[in-house]
Amino acid sequence: MNIEDFDFHLPERLIAQTPLKDRTQSKLLVLDRGKDNPEHRNFKDIKDYLKPGDCLVLNDTKVLPARLFGIKKDTGAKIEVLLLHQDKEDTWEVLTKPAKKVKIGTELIFGNNELRAVCTGIKDHGGRIFEFYYKGIFYEVLDKLGEMPLPPYIKEQLPEKDRYQTVYAREEGSAAAPTAGLHFTTELLEELKQSGIKLAFITLHVGLGTFRPVSVDNIKEHEMHAEFYHMSEDTAATLNEVKQSSGRIISVGTTSTRTLETIARDNNGEFIATSGWTNIFIYPPYTFQAIDGLITNFHLPKSTLIMLISAFAGRDKVLDAYREAVEKEYRFFSFGDAMLII
Repeated sequence: MNIEDFDFHLPERLIAQTPLKDRTQSKLLVLDRGKDNPEHRNFKDIKDYLKPGDCLVLNDTKVLPARLFGIKKDTGAKIEVLLLHQDKEDTWEVLTKPAKKVKIGTELIFGNNELRAVCTGIKDHGGRIFEFYYKGIFYEVLDKLGEMPLPPYIKEQLPEKDRYQTVYAREEGSAAAPTAGLHFTTELLEELKQSGIKLAFITLHVGLGTFRPVSVDNIKEHEMHAEFYHMSEDTAATLNEVKQSSGRIISVGTTSTRTLETIARDNNGEFIATSGWTNIFIYPPYTFQAIDGLITNFHLPKSTLIMLISAFAGRDKVLDAYREAVEKEYRFFSFGDAMLII
């Protein structure tokens, strides 16, 4: 398929710049794959579409305040650093801006000399490898000095760091939030549990590849960046039980979907406790083995994310729903409204 097959018109005014004060007040477009027309609801109404025995699968990754601003020790030049992922204890792969000023051996200073970093390598794609030096606990230093790495299409500052975290975030390691989960509150999740909906947690640390544009015309030539995932024994047991009892597995977000499909694909449709790296790229046509439904936000034109949901619900049906969402002025992207596909 061609990249132009996944294009649509999106007025810039519909790109949400700030989150709603109440997470559950987002709009919800319900796309039933067996019906012609979508329904338009409020996100808290999602309970009307879930049944006892269904299972929501949530990505519990936690976004790091991964954007750091430092200076070169020798020249005082300002350098921006974005942590991508941890290679080993104090060694990270990062992006730097401007990259050309960072050579092997370059030393950066952050804050009041609370954190130092030395470039020890350069990756083929232009990223750098940094060794960090500090006193105390790295994540505490990072929390003090770092900023949230908001997506490039968000121009507003975020006054509260926690608003770019899900309420169930606990596993540090993401460069971006699994944004479909931002609509849930602790109270809504508890209400769903009380009504017989199971909750299961997986981890996929979201990399910046999630924002990487597709730069080829033939989408089959696009390569996804690998991201780390983990599934526990408890989650695997819960999901296998749900499948055996004919409950539905509803993934919360494309990150949960990619994790579930990776594990099911590699294990003949079953779920096992496992960890690893996935670069699975889901686009039409694709046979889903893991999920029966999907909660997701509204995505960028020509993105790998709209390709994934098109594989699940059908490209024409998805693009028709997107056009309707634009007409009804839904809010798009990370802080925007939600879609339930069943």
